Amino acid sequence: MREAGEKLAGPASYFPSIEKTYGHPIQHWLDLAADRLAEHPHMQVVDWLKSAHGLGHGHASAIVAYVKAQLA
Repeated sequence: MREAGEKLAGPASYFPSIEKTYGHPIQHWLDLAADRLAEHPHMQVVDWLKSAHGLGHGHASAIVAYVKAQLA
């Protein structure tokens, strides 16, 4: 959790834009990526988010990078 007024950094800095652009809470995307990362490498998950869900490359990369860091 972040403190009120605290600026997001790293991949999480994309989260507000991802929610606004794609209409789902960030947890939706994090869960999809986490499930997929159990069986597929980073770039395959990025490509899947782009092709199957229409995310841009930067947004898909940020989601996957964040999830990988949390799982490490």
